[in-house]
Amino acid sequence: QVHLVESGGGLVQAGGSRKLSCAASERTFRVYTMGWFRQAPGKEREFVAAIYHSGGDTSYADSVKGRFTISRDNDKNTLYLQMDNLKPEDTGVYYCAASGSNYFLRRSSSYDYWGQGTQVTVSS
Repeated sequence: QVHLVESGGGLVQAGGSRKLSCAASERTFRVYTMGWFRQAPGKEREFVAAIYHSGGDTSYADSVKGRFTISRDNDKNTLYLQMDNLKPEDTGVYYCAASGSNYFLRRSSSYDYWGQGTQVTVSS
């Protein structure tokens, strides 16, 4: 069982930046591939970014590529999402998730553990 807690959400103006963190409860964090998802009001949860357990390979949704950066610190059991040049359409609840698989990482069903989410609101 991995307990995940996100932090760093809040209100930010369009064009601004925000960094989200996701703290994991277990040292086994390092064996999991990690992902960020988000959900806007009235919409389905969507993939944002993923990073493999070693931290060497990453994947991004086209909508955030070039603006968001996913990273991890396995010694601190922490996942990050640096968000730059934020847009109002980036507004939503952001969730981190842990997967025991390295496949189909854009699917929420591939993830075994989820955090409670943190709200990010981008004003225009």
